[in-house]
Amino acid sequence: MDFRQIFSDRKVVFACATLCCFLWGSAYPAIKIGYELLSIERSDIASQIVFAGWRFVFAGIVLLLFARFTGLRLFDFTRRQAGEVAILGLWQTALQYVFFYVGVAHATGVKASIMNATGVFFSVLLAHFLYRNDRLTPLKALGCLIGFAGVMVVNFRPGAFDLDFSLLGEGFVVIAAFVLSAAVIYGKRLSQGMNAIVMTGWQLGIGGTALVAVGYVSGGQMGPVGPEAVALLAYMVLLSSVAFALWGILMKFNPVGLVATFQFLIPVAGVLLSGLFLGETIFEARNLVALVLVCAGIWMVTRMVRARA
Repeated sequence: MDFRQIFSDRKVVFACATLCCFLWGSAYPAIKIGYELLSIERSDIASQIVFAGWRFVFAGIVLLLFARFTGLRLFDFTRRQAGEVAILGLWQTALQYVFFYVGVAHATGVKASIMNATGVFFSVLLAHFLYRNDRLTPLKALGCLIGFAGVMVVNFRPGAFDLDFSLLGEGFVVIAAFVLSAAVIYGKRLSQGMNAIVMTGWQLGIGGTALVAVGYVSGGQMGPVGPEAVALLAYMVLLSSVAFALWGILMKFNPVGLVATFQFLIPVAGVLLSGLFLGETIFEARNLVALVLVCAGIWMVTRMVRARA
């Protein structure tokens, strides 16, 4: 089976990337619902980290079991590659999700989903310095400015001139987006020398284990785990394993810019699903304006990539 040919087909890329972005968008309301079901307070950072850690530990196990079931070798890598995968896990899963989970706890699902879209612009800027064939053009620069204008709009309080912004909330979500952007580029390089599913499974497991350890050592705990909490955690495990595995495969066989095109769907899905499941206001003027600006900025940033592809 020629995986490169399959996952380079535009219809397959569209379907898989759309699914990934929808799943990631659903994470915003799912995390907030999880905090409520597990009695995790907004200020209880240690317990938030424990919650995140178990999600990724189980997601890593699911992927590794799937890899083993399909005949892939789980230990087919050198000692150097093992170290690099461990670094990726601590970077992409542990460090990024410390910022992400804390940020989501201190911001609305609508705002968090839009703020996280800044990751696209970080990817563009990083690619400018890392890849000679992916320089920052005037169109890309304009797209970044428009996108960040959307980020600014969503943080203005109606009728006031100050910014509705907190470091632990929106600030941590933006930091998480930057950490992820850098980690994805690093992971793309690693995936060229090993199977993307195996690599993703190990990095999720390693990063998740680190999160669990840090969370418990810091005094974190999870409240009563009832049937609803188990069902939610199972969904989030499936969300992580499917989305990260598919995205890793797409990144391995396609240009970064082409795959990143679809990330505009994440804030769209995040806003809509937060409104549906959390009862948050979707049609507030600043949210709609911010969403349009963010999506327009991402479209402009990736327009040239799509035209060449």
